[in-house]
Amino acid sequence: MNAEFLITSLLVVASPGTGALVTLSAGLSHGTRAALVAALGCTLGIIPHMLLAITGLATILHTSPFLFELIKYVGVLYLLRMAWLVLRDRSLLSVAGEVRRRSHLEVIRHAVLVNLLNPKLTIFFFAFLPQFIAQEDASPLLSMVCLSLVFMAMTLAVFGAYGCFAAAVRDRVLASQVAMRWLRRSFAAAFVALGAKLALAQR
Repeated sequence: MNAEFLITSLLVVASPGTGALVTLSAGLSHGTRAALVAALGCTLGIIPHMLLAITGLATILHTSPFLFELIKYVGVLYLLRMAWLVLRDRSLLSVAGEVRRRSHLEVIRHAVLVNLLNPKLTIFFFAFLPQFIAQEDASPLLSMVCLSLVFMAMTLAVFGAYGCFAAAVRDRVLASQVAMRWLRRSFAAAFVALGAKLALAQR
């Protein structure tokens, strides 16, 4: 592990993406605890990709056009569904949403799906982590697991910070009808943009 790995990982984690949006949405809708649960769910969603990369199954995904496209477009449809729900279901970003508070299990399941349905994350682990494994490393798999755990810890910390910030300003933001209208539109547009980006992704 070196500074280059930490800096690169931080840039990847901190860049806007679906996980960050889900965590921000949870913080705005239900507060700090829900935001932290969402951050945990997004982090857990990394595990399958990590395991695929470590076991070498990412190679199959990388070389199978059909499998890659199938997972990719399921992910695109899920992101478009999220955009539709943000626009239509006002309880998702509303103080009134407290009446129908989503359980921690629902929040985690939703967050895990967001990261799970992104084949590019598997390819990222497959192509990114090996660059930081020395050729003379006696235990490359162990080193890969350690680096993956560090990446997951950074994801949890950064997403948690995003969610806590959203929870801190939620009352001020949700009290403004104009801000809420633009916030819903912005979230929906962001999900559509991320869906389009995923649809155009190449192996």
